[in-house]
Amino acid sequence: MTNEREKMKTKSKSEMSEEELDLHHAKKMAKKKAARDKIIATKTTEKGLLIVHTGKGKGKSTAAVGLAVRAIGNGMRVGIVQFVKGVWETGERHILEAFPEQVVIKAMGEGFSWDTQDRKRDILAAEQAWATSKNMIESGNFEMVILDELNIPLRYDNLDINDVVRTLTAKPKMLHVVVTGRNARDELLDAADLVTEMTMIKHPFRSGVKAQKGIEF
Repeated sequence: MTNEREKMKTKSKSEMSEEELDLHHAKKMAKKKAARDKIIATKTTEKGLLIVHTGKGKGKSTAAVGLAVRAIGNGMRVGIVQFVKGVWETGERHILEAFPEQVVIKAMGEGFSWDTQDRKRDILAAEQAWATSKNMIESGNFEMVILDELNIPLRYDNLDINDVVRTLTAKPKMLHVVVTGRNARDELLDAADLVTEMTMIKHPFRSGVKAQKGIEF
C-alpha cells in the first residue's frame, strides 16, 4: 500500500485511475477531518452570541428569521422587535405567529424615515421599541431576541449607541441577540461575536422589478 501511495504522488490527477482517485480523495479527506476534529476539540466555551447582520445586500432580516425558525425547532423561546418594518404585512410573520407559545413579536416600527418625514416621531418610535427590547433582553423569558432593523435608528442617532451596546454586552449569558440593518455602527461591530455583511452584487429593483410576494414580504 505504501508503494502504491508513493507512485500516486508522482502522478497528476489526470493520470490516475478511478481507484487511485478514490484512494487519493479518501486520504485527503481523512487528513482534513483529523485537522478539523483537532480544532473543534479546542472550542469549549458555550455562551449566548451577539450577532449582527448588516450590509447593503438583501437577506439580513431573512437570515434572522431563519435563526428564529431554527430556534423554534429546538424548543427555544424567541422575542422579536421590529424597529422599522412593523407597518408591513409579511409572510414570515404569519408563520412565526403560528407558534404563540414560543414566539413573541412586537411590531413597533412606523416605516422608514423617508416615509414618516417626522424626526421627533421617528425618535419616539425608536425609544419605545428600544424600551420593549430592553425588557425582552432582561426578562429571562427568551433564549433568542431579534432586533430587526435596530441599525436604522442607530444610524440616525435616534438612540444612544452607548446605551444600546452597554445593554447588549450585559445581556444574560446564554441569550442570543440578533441585530439587523445596514450601516451598523462601529461600536456595535466591535461588541459583536458574529458579524455578517450582506454584499449586493445584483438586485432586480434596479431593473425595474417591484417587490415580490414571497421574496421581499
